[in-house]
Amino acid sequence: MTNETKTIETTEQPQLDLSWLKLESTWGVRAKPGRKGLTLEEIEIGPYGDVPDRTENQTFRPRGAASRRGTPRVGHPYKDKAEVWSANSAMLYEEAVQRQWSSATDIPWDEVKPLPDDLERAMCQLCTFLTEIEFIAGDVPGLWLPEVNSEYHEVKLFLLTQIMDEARHLDVFRKRALANGGGLLSQGSGLGLRTILESKNYSEMSALMHVLAEGFIQSLFRMGEYIAQNEAEKRIFRLCAQDESRHVAYGVMHLKHLGEADPHRREEIHYYLDRAEGVFSFDDTQAAVDLTDALAVLMGGGIKNMDRGFQMALAVRRKQVNEYMHRLDVAGFSDRRDRMNPLLKAFLDPPRNN
Repeated sequence: MTNETKTIETTEQPQLDLSWLKLESTWGVRAKPGRKGLTLEEIEIGPYGDVPDRTENQTFRPRGAASRRGTPRVGHPYKDKAEVWSANSAMLYEEAVQRQWSSATDIPWDEVKPLPDDLERAMCQLCTFLTEIEFIAGDVPGLWLPEVNSEYHEVKLFLLTQIMDEARHLDVFRKRALANGGGLLSQGSGLGLRTILESKNYSEMSALMHVLAEGFIQSLFRMGEYIAQNEAEKRIFRLCAQDESRHVAYGVMHLKHLGEADPHRREEIHYYLDRAEGVFSFDDTQAAVDLTDALAVLMGGGIKNMDRGFQMALAVRRKQVNEYMHRLDVAGFSDRRDRMNPLLKAFLDPPRNN
């Protein structure tokens, strides 16, 4: 008998543990497809649908699974539901999965025809700006994903779809810039993007990115009929607006949940918006001037109609600010109207009488 055989024979074999076969707490809880299939809503049943207000789960244990002793901790900083939760995150995830589109095949690129130089340059400058900001809109959720506790998987799933959406937006605007011989032009100032990247907590990030910044971009996309020069561009703006609406809707409902669940943080949110609104207001940097000029050229139909184009660009700004205030109203932050940055407040319509 060899030494190797002796070792095998004398080594104590571990006892077989089949205790997992005896777990009965959720046995028999059966999810059934609904009208839209087996969605996240259909599996929110029994203990699987109990979303804790606070959790000490610092592992990757899925919500509803039995914990195991000795499992290494991964350290999710956000243990409170109020920090990340939005009641519509599951619905938005399902919608995002169902409404994915391809920039390669769902845009009628053959509709992009040669344009006068001023219009082509203006569109390429706008697409350069949008390509740049979509980098950040995709990067930022990825930075925060590991911070969100696995108990709140609906939020993690939604953020993953946002990253995919923003990748497609970055892709489609870059393609448009290159599709008609113009190419990418001058980058933006990066000030607003840096403000978002410098967020120190999740709710600050969401308020600045989802509610303020992406809300402004959504308003711009909705004006695509005035900006677009052909059917391909109209389709781009429509599809991007559809995606952006989900991101904004998540942010508004998260802000609403945070304000209701943790009221003492309201002033903190105001502080973040105080700082950010100054950056996102009209400024005198050359990058801001270039973007405004590009919008004026596109909306006016060329340099010869710049005066009319500027009036339309100001109408876009008015729409952006008023829709931003509406989002804050829905989120329960109507008092923002009184302390909004003066450069933005100047575009606010008078409050409606209820």
